[in-house]
Amino acid sequence: MPTEDENPQAIRCISEHRWDVPLAHKLMAGYGTTIVPSMIWNPRIGIAADYASGAALLSDLLHLVGQGLEDDAEFAECIDKTTAHLERQRARYFILETGEMVSITDDDPVAGVQRLVAHDIPAAVARAEAAIAGENDDWLASVRADWQQHFASFYNDTLYFSFHG
Repeated sequence: MPTEDENPQAIRCISEHRWDVPLAHKLMAGYGTTIVPSMIWNPRIGIAADYASGAALLSDLLHLVGQGLEDDAEFAECIDKTTAHLERQRARYFILETGEMVSITDDDPVAGVQRLVAHDIPAAVARAEAAIAGENDDWLASVRADWQQHFASFYNDTLYFSFHG
């Protein structure tokens, strides 16, 4: 986990998404969520969370969303690619670098990250957990209808910001 004094030496890249923090990334950052120093930007706008718990929630939701998209080959490919990449990049922590996204949408990036941690991420996790429990069908239908916006990110081992030793 990044600290005020140093960044982790081994960084595994997950994905990039354009113009917002997608549902998939909010779920990955959904458990043990804490604000940490960014590894890229000067303000304290990084978010760290428990990787295994977030990946499990995202995987469960992807499979549930897929139950309504059985004939969508593009979605099936998205699930396969996401699941394989998350397994390959498994780590103790998931670090969400929010700098570009909160800079686009907020005058104060620090306040934007605080809002993500205090409201947006917990709300996304609660909705996903409720859907998995069979208690949030309307939200699930909306996610299924717009799955590309929520899950179709650029998954790769080397992203725009990568730290290789």
